[in-house]
Amino acid sequence: MTFKPVRKAIFPVGGLGARFLPATKAMPKEMLPVVDKPLIQYAVEEARAAGIEQFIFVTGRGKAAIEDHFDHSYELTATLAERGRSRDLALIADLLPAPGQVAYLRQQHPRGLGHAVWCARHLAAGEPVAVLLADDMVMAETPCLKQMVEVYGRVGGNLVAVMDVPREQTSRYGVLKTGRQDGRLVEVQGLVEKPAPAEAPSTLSIIGRYILQPEVFDLIADQKPGAGGEVQLTDALARMIGHSPFHGYRFEGKRFDCGDKAGFIEATIAYALRHPVIGESVAEILRDFARRIG
Repeated sequence: MTFKPVRKAIFPVGGLGARFLPATKAMPKEMLPVVDKPLIQYAVEEARAAGIEQFIFVTGRGKAAIEDHFDHSYELTATLAERGRSRDLALIADLLPAPGQVAYLRQQHPRGLGHAVWCARHLAAGEPVAVLLADDMVMAETPCLKQMVEVYGRVGGNLVAVMDVPREQTSRYGVLKTGRQDGRLVEVQGLVEKPAPAEAPSTLSIIGRYILQPEVFDLIADQKPGAGGEVQLTDALARMIGHSPFHGYRFEGKRFDCGDKAGFIEATIAYALRHPVIGESVAEILRDFARRIG
């Protein structure tokens, strides 16, 4: 069976980033750098690797730096060219999407992830969409969304990236009630947003990667606020179960929760160690710290 390809990706980037204040008072959380690239650039590169052709950013107030990052900087380009900085020029050129590939729209009020996704309904234009949360970084040989797109080509429907979390942490996630399992693929029989550990149907939890059918926009439109008083994407997805194939996918790779300060530092260390220029120096710094605290 052939399924509509996933050509569009939504990046909800309108959040306040309050957990990283004061760093995020004047800078979007999504622009915080992990080594030498901001969080949002990692997410966009992952989408590109999965074959995404259109990038839809759902922004909020104070997010202009994201738009500037994915736009031409004529003064910087001219200065680098004048100084013969060809390598730096290539780095800048590589991050720019082609003309017409990027759209920005405003979520005027931060009413939750479901509402942010719904704001992009007209740009989705009746097609399946990927949703990527820049807070969630996945280090993997094959980028996480590319893994999912390949699986989607076989099963269609809705697909969410999942991982097992400690039961005491289920209240932070959308959690699956699971059915049949086939390798890394898990049938979704139910979804609960941020359940108390004692009430969680499993420990298999959704992280910030989704492939969704366009029907989700109609369901979000009349979705009542859920956990935290916000319009939850998970609640709308739960209403799609039984109407089209719905699976969780245990992705290959290491996920870092960069919405958490400790997770952000962990990601920075992991990516620094893999960096071709500074990796060895960072490893020596860590060994030195280990000796001091040992």
